[in-house]
Amino acid sequence: MSLPHAILTSLLERPCTGAELARRFDKSIGHFWQATHQQIYRALGALEAGGLIAARDQATARGSQRHYDVQPAGRAELERWTAVEAPPRPIRDELLVRVRAAAALGTVDMAAEIRRQQRLHATALQRYRDIEARDFPADGVPAGRQLELQHAVLRAGILFEEAWLAWCAETLATVRH
Repeated sequence: MSLPHAILTSLLERPCTGAELARRFDKSIGHFWQATHQQIYRALGALEAGGLIAARDQATARGSQRHYDVQPAGRAELERWTAVEAPPRPIRDELLVRVRAAAALGTVDMAAEIRRQQRLHATALQRYRDIEARDFPADGVPAGRQLELQHAVLRAGILFEEAWLAWCAETLATVRH
């Protein structure tokens, strides 16, 4: 995945300013694809230069702001990109390499770090569950394909965090023996 595709997705959901995009990014897609505000603004410039988005100035109380809209070429690029087959993403996690290094060294106790990671993943899991309870209540009426797919992405985050918590618990039980 690339940052430009994440930005196109977000702007397609709702056109906005760069600042609004950065804030929204932090609260939604940012859970699954991280980017700094500087990276977002750089990507906005490249998308605009490529004709995939267009900026329009909008008057505000503090002057004018640039609002970004996805252009037909941007929508076509997003359609092309979503249709491409993607290979499974390999695991690339520093903690796992550090645990492997601790095993090779034989002198480093990783239990405290694994417990810390367990707390971090528990916090992330709770955040996802809170979003799910707020946006996708169990007694809610299905609201169509768009919301079902958004819920599927959130469920992937929930399952990801649950898997990490299970790994942490299993590993802590193993290293204690």
